[in-house]
Amino acid sequence: MLPALLLSIPLGLFAWFALQIGPVATGQLLQVSVPWLPSLGVALSFRLDGLGLLFALLITGIGALVLLYASSYLHDHPHLKRFNGFILAFMAAMLGTVLAGDLITLFIFWELTGLCSFLLIGFDYQQEASRRAAFQALLVTGAGGLALLAGIILLGQSVGSSDLTTILNSGDLLRSHSLYLPILILMLAGAFTKSAQFPFHFWLPGAMAAPTPVSAYLHSATMVKLGIFLMARFSPVLGGTDSWLICLTSVGGLTLLLGAAKAIQRTDLKQILAWTTVSALGMLTLLLGLGTPLATTAAMLLLAVHALYKSSLFLTAGAVDHGSGTRDIRRLGGLGRTMPQVALAAGLAALSMAGMLPLAGFIAKELFYEATLHAPYSPWLITAVAFLGNSLTVAAALLAGYLPFYGTLKDTELHPHQVDLRLWLPPLLPALLGLLIGFFPAAFGRLLLAPAVAQVAGKPVPVELALWHGFNPMLLISVVTLGAGLALFSLRNHFQMQRQSPGWDTEQLYDLLLAGLPRFADMITSYLQNGRLRYYLMIVTGTAVALMAATLFTSSTGTLQLPRPDGSLHEWLTAVIILAGALMATLTDSRLAAVAALGVVGYGVALIYILFGAPDLAMTQFCIETLSIILFVLVLHKLPRFTLLSSTRSRLRDMVIALGVGSVMTMLVWRAVSQPLIPSLSTWFMEQSLPAGHGRNVVNVILVDFRALDTLGEITVLAVAALGVYAMLKPRSGKEGTD
Repeated sequence: MLPALLLSIPLGLFAWFALQIGPVATGQLLQVSVPWLPSLGVALSFRLDGLGLLFALLITGIGALVLLYASSYLHDHPHLKRFNGFILAFMAAMLGTVLAGDLITLFIFWELTGLCSFLLIGFDYQQEASRRAAFQALLVTGAGGLALLAGIILLGQSVGSSDLTTILNSGDLLRSHSLYLPILILMLAGAFTKSAQFPFHFWLPGAMAAPTPVSAYLHSATMVKLGIFLMARFSPVLGGTDSWLICLTSVGGLTLLLGAAKAIQRTDLKQILAWTTVSALGMLTLLLGLGTPLATTAAMLLLAVHALYKSSLFLTAGAVDHGSGTRDIRRLGGLGRTMPQVALAAGLAALSMAGMLPLAGFIAKELFYEATLHAPYSPWLITAVAFLGNSLTVAAALLAGYLPFYGTLKDTELHPHQVDLRLWLPPLLPALLGLLIGFFPAAFGRLLLAPAVAQVAGKPVPVELALWHGFNPMLLISVVTLGAGLALFSLRNHFQMQRQSPGWDTEQLYDLLLAGLPRFADMITSYLQNGRLRYYLMIVTGTAVALMAATLFTSSTGTLQLPRPDGSLHEWLTAVIILAGALMATLTDSRLAAVAALGVVGYGVALIYILFGAPDLAMTQFCIETLSIILFVLVLHKLPRFTLLSSTRSRLRDMVIALGVGSVMTMLVWRAVSQPLIPSLSTWFMEQSLPAGHGRNVVNVILVDFRALDTLGEITVLAVAALGVYAMLKPRSGKEGTD
């Protein structure tokens, strides 16, 4: 039996959130913030508003039912305790995401939901299908998470704050900002991957390899709604533009039709429900894209209603599997006699899904049609898409909620039996709640829906829900929808046979990309990591020079002025000696002559230090140069002369790279000497020397505070180089060591 303490966690949270319905309904915003990275202006911030409260109630309420259900469904599983821990961790991550009051907080919990879903989808990790589904979900949603991170960074920079309240009040600023379109694309990429929008829809049906409690929680009521939450949360600042409208309505409409069409071709209960979830997510995206008050109200109502009936249907699918041993609707029938409570839950949920009176699904469908008929553009086209998608959904609802429970058992080898209370009560409660909302829609709309709609719309929106609005165009379309759904249901065998024909899906593209990734990595690695040091130097140097050159040319301001040369004769002679040494080191074909020429360059630099009053640096330079020359001579004096191995083309390439490096460095120096010196810097060092560095000698303080770290870095580099040399010189075992 599930420990009462474990179940009390989501129930206690649900009760606390339920107590906040009154204050939030009156417009109160509950906030709490803890400084996290004060220097960056980042806080661990949470806010409870109407949108967050609606999601929090669904997360904790359905989470409690799933925990109760899993205590029976996974009773004999050896890792039930692990499952409970994963579910509670996922619940915490979901709550953190929907209650986040800061962009950084939101993103961290967003990624935690992906990690927890990976663990839950791959819970039965011994099975190949579970491992593949978990990896697929992690890879697709993780890629979207990277896009979301980039969008969040641009969003925070555009507004100048990561605080969500500040951002939500900056809609006009963002919509007119030059970075609006990149921010929109990146944010929608994160939302579309999480909420399984086309072309990223394929991962959600694949995730049905997870246990049924996971499917009921993650893929109907919570995680897949995170993308919808993200679009709803940022609708006040990113919505209201043509880009938003076209992108969301087109992607949402395509996902709606695709998911519904795929659903009626399936024969597995969980697959049917998974594809109808894809369809419902497309419907929600389409409504958020329309952005009208009617569409926003319909989206929030459909979000809540869908969570109720879909979680109920998923749980009944698991109960059917547990009680009969299969989820194949071709083998099922007549289960209502042996599982009456499960049949009641499935029937109520399916009726709500089909949009039948007097359930909440009927109100949501009516409002959906009203929103499409008043769409900002092409209302009849959008209504036609909604009609076709809803008709297919009606057929799918009959497949999942009617066919397994009525008629006669098709497979006589099955021996279905009654399931215990923990398997039929959790699906029955949300189904009954959908019926209760249908009878009392006004109270639900006033207390829960209106505050959520106000947050999505960015302003108060009057919400008036009623079960009956009289005879109107929406009712007529609803009746025709039911008739079309019944007709499609009667043709189910034809659609299921069509599924056997080969077809193309974006999952195949995913498989091709995944299979090609190692080959692409091998190709890049063989090109970049080819074992030739000169190519490594060329790539690193060329990249650094290109980036510096681009920065110089794009950020240069003012006129570059070359200082008038006024050096003395001995200073000019020193410069000429240094240049001659560098040229000699480049042109000579003797290793020892090259070492000597480099020594001339080093001693010339030491002379410059002496001429400009830095004898300590000059002495250091003399010592280093002398030691370096001695070491080079000892090592290189027995080696032969340089041999010309490179082609003319290679030498020309090297010359171009060398000239590029020299030109960029010259431009950097020129740029530096053209800028006026900032006397306040030396003043600042003098003022901070004693209080911050605890020393009166400014030079010594700088050496201790900065050069010490510089020296530590140099020592680290030398240690790493020494380890590398040791690894190369160490005798190898095996055949290579005996050659």
